Amino acid sequence: MLMFAFALLMSACSASGRTAQPAPKPDWSTADMPPQAGRIFVVTGGTSGIGFESAKALAAAGAEVIIAARNPQRGEEAVASIRQAAPGANVRFEALDLGDLASVHALGSRLALSLPRLDGLINNAGIMEPPQRDTTPDGFEMQFATNYLGHFALTADLLPLLRKSDAPRVVTLSSIAARRGTIHFDDLQFEHEWDTAQAYRQSKLACLMFAQELQRRSDAQGWGIASIASHPGLSRTNLLPSQGRSTVLWRFFQTAEQGALPTLYAATAPDAQGGRYYGPTGLLEARGELGHARVPEAATDTEAASRLWNVSETLAGVHYPSAAAE
Repeated sequence: MLMFAFALLMSACSASGRTAQPAPKPDWSTADMPPQAGRIFVVTGGTSGIGFESAKALAAAGAEVIIAARNPQRGEEAVASIRQAAPGANVRFEALDLGDLASVHALGSRLALSLPRLDGLINNAGIMEPPQRDTTPDGFEMQFATNYLGHFALTADLLPLLRKSDAPRVVTLSSIAARRGTIHFDDLQFEHEWDTAQAYRQSKLACLMFAQELQRRSDAQGWGIASIASHPGLSRTNLLPSQGRSTVLWRFFQTAEQGALPTLYAATAPDAQGGRYYGPTGLLEARGELGHARVPEAATDTEAASRLWNVSETLAGVHYPSAAAE
């Protein structure tokens, strides 16, 4: 539908101004990535779209990459494709259903046994605007659980591995749709009034608030983690509903390779800063050169971010450490 793409574009209009912090090199590309040999990354949802392009670029740069996603067949296809593009790439698949906390914790346990440390976690996987409300095995609204709460829990489970790295980074993907989002504390699961677009916007606003709150807590507690948010603008990926891919604006969208650049910059660039938000800087941030993304006012509410964090710990049944010595 034309209105679908138009609404996504217009979601950028209500944002606040860009930060005055030094911006990334506008034409930054994968050619500017430093070598990643010896570094270990987990990329959720790495079987297609932004996640796949991120995993492929990291593996081509020499990193060990774990693609964590739901579908084993697509996972093996993604691994084979990356190895074909980059012979000798150190990449493998691990099963992960972010909508099932048991699956999240199982992956955390497996990686704790198999990895010496974790240098980068890319919280990328997501779903967008399903036609009807669905819930996870744990009883949570599907977009809230998959896009946000599962990543919140996974980051908690992998925190000990991240803290073993000398320069760990957590990159969490948000969206320009977050700019029209609201955290519905009185109805986080949209049980009373279902609105698929609002549920999606809430989940992506929650991702951005989580990324910034993680940085604040890392600084306060001495975890040593750089937590960075990114968004891909409007990119041609399977995340968009089929009606969005049929619009006349589809050609305006960036490629998935272009859409992955803010994430790759956040994950690898020496100048990327914890607590920042990177994305395209062209028209309405839908596409264009890399730079600082606009942070919506709702995401600057530190009291709400702390409240969401505490609620999320309860919902997910995880506990982040409260002191550096823990």
